[in-house]
Amino acid sequence: MTYVVIDNCIACKYTDCVEVCPVDCFYEGENMLVIHPDECIDCGVCEPECPADAIRPDTEPEMEKWVEFNRKYSELWPVIIEKKDPLPGYEDRDGETDKVTKYFSENPGEGS
Repeated sequence: MTYVVIDNCIACKYTDCVEVCPVDCFYEGENMLVIHPDECIDCGVCEPECPADAIRPDTEPEMEKWVEFNRKYSELWPVIIEKKDPLPGYEDRDGETDKVTKYFSENPGEGS
């Protein structure tokens, strides 16, 4: 099992999770974080730290697309090891639906 970041993170990008990760497996994009699924040790300490409920175990239904999304972008983005402020306007975007379409150029599971 691994944990993955889902679309709840997009346009908020809380980084509370980064502070508690014992293996530094979070990677930072412009508007969200991802977890490298091969580096995650499945400890689960990050999941309750996320105010946006954006971290989920890969055992939940339909998480395969998010595992691949997290894998792809963790190979492209730099590692993040320190907490930062959330994105400007995060209060308005926390809980927003359909964030992948609104704020990200690629839907998980589509394309390469």
